[in-house]
Amino acid sequence: MASDLAADDSGTDVVTGAFSYSGRAVAAALTAAGREVRTLTGHPDRAPAGSPITAHALAFDDPEALVRAMSGATTLYNTYWVRFAHGGTDHGLAVANSRILFRAAREAGIRRIVHVSITHPSPDSPMPYFRGKALVEQYLEESGVPYSVLRPAVLFGGDDVLINNIAWLLRRLPVFGVGGRGDYRVRAIHVDDLARLCAAHGRERGNLVVDAVGPERPTFLELVRGVRSAVGSRSRIVRVPGPALPLLARGLGLALRDVLLTGDEYRAMASGLADSEAPATGSTALSGWLAEHGPELGLQYANELHRHYGEDTVIRA
Repeated sequence: MASDLAADDSGTDVVTGAFSYSGRAVAAALTAAGREVRTLTGHPDRAPAGSPITAHALAFDDPEALVRAMSGATTLYNTYWVRFAHGGTDHGLAVANSRILFRAAREAGIRRIVHVSITHPSPDSPMPYFRGKALVEQYLEESGVPYSVLRPAVLFGGDDVLINNIAWLLRRLPVFGVGGRGDYRVRAIHVDDLARLCAAHGRERGNLVVDAVGPERPTFLELVRGVRSAVGSRSRIVRVPGPALPLLARGLGLALRDVLLTGDEYRAMASGLADSEAPATGSTALSGWLAEHGPELGLQYANELHRHYGEDTVIRA
């Protein structure tokens, strides 16, 4: 019934990863709306001093602890995933962990799940990322908890990785390589627009699947040129054969002690999986945001291994 969720609303929600990137934005949007927020996080020690968010461990090996952490909450906002395999973590494990999380949410009495996925997930994809995302959506459907699936392609704003690191490289390299013709499109959404969309879907009814995308669809080449202009770079943008780009990125990654770009990430973008023809669900234009924030972009490298695995690899200007 349309009134069931409102009648049973405890005023409390759970966000996975509320001290990381997209989860932090979602938690901020909920807090601003007067919601009480708990988080399930792999880094409970990262809670800022004085944070109103109650932190619980994202303990996939202890489903009962997950149930206790979510009990009494109304909505689960799930941003949990892994970008690439590292150490003992891979996409298969992330799929299994997601299934554990959804089962615990159902047992805890969660009334709705808002799940952040990816554009164009497919169980038949040769890429573990997109195949895994499709399996997670399947497990969410099977959980029996009403849900919204939001599918962003690329996020920008805040402490993003992709745009920031393009800017960082353009500030420092005399040449920047773009794979192939660079004519594949990128439908990015601002992280705060995604957060507001998540919060709105926490109040929706029924099961919904929506592409979370911004108003612009630049080609990747146009995107890089826009970043170069925004930061005042004189780096020369050159096209390189597509298969060579992940190899070049791997070499740079070794120097930076990070993973810049995986082969699957390049192939996904080049095949159009970072694009969408759906109506815009975010209002922030990437071009305008770049023009406004160019002077502050790329001043510090955003190291993925440091952020998610705690490896001491911070690189500054």
